Amino acid sequence: MRLRRSATISSGACRPLYPSIAVFPYSRVHFRAFQGEQALNRIYPHPFFAREGWPFIAIALVLALIVQIAVGGILAFVFWVLFLIVLQFFRDPAREMTRDEDAVVAPVDGRVIKIEETVCPYTGEQTKLVSIFMNIFNVHSQKAPVSGRIEKVEYFPGRFLNAAVEKASELNERNAMTVVTKAGDKVCFVQIAGLVARRILCYKLVGEEISRGERYGFIRFGSRVDIYLPMHAEICVTIGEKTTGVETVIARLPQAG
Repeated sequence: MRLRRSATISSGACRPLYPSIAVFPYSRVHFRAFQGEQALNRIYPHPFFAREGWPFIAIALVLALIVQIAVGGILAFVFWVLFLIVLQFFRDPAREMTRDEDAVVAPVDGRVIKIEETVCPYTGEQTKLVSIFMNIFNVHSQKAPVSGRIEKVEYFPGRFLNAAVEKASELNERNAMTVVTKAGDKVCFVQIAGLVARRILCYKLVGEEISRGERYGFIRFGSRVDIYLPMHAEICVTIGEKTTGVETVIARLPQAG
């Protein structure tokens, strides 16, 4: 089913309320901070530099060392810069997440490029769509925006157009995950490969439970994530707004069922 566009949705008044708090990588500690009556939760079961990038980091480091020893000078400087670019691309820092059960959190770092009402091509339901574009300088691991049971995981091979363009959601390589929340709402979030991206990774299976903020996938080198929400969701971001994965609340979706 093709996407059907309609009116743009105005932003709600909700916004993330909490500042970032630094912690150390490789920690499994649940860090909790209280501000007013709300609490934050930090879960960090993965290394600061994503495992998906370790081979690329190692290759870039070895090449930089070889050029440094064999040639040196400007050429070595260029290779060290490339190494630093690879290193920053695969960073995967811990993030703060609200404990408000109604909050839908951003699955990735990036910039909101689209907010609209449309028919979700993966569920056939009328939804509110929020699209977040990631450039090569954003963190590229994906976290679940809501908790629930995974109803479907669908992979579609495709092209590698610029992920920011309109047709990317229909023509590019993509992986769609549909989750049913405890209230019975269906939320679909789609990993879309971009111009440079050449591999989409997804680590969850149909029938499994997934928790909000849980790391479930990775896209290499520039991409986009589309989030299809039920019509009664209250959108909390605007077009052009920057998001921080897990920290930014992109919508509110009542979970009392």
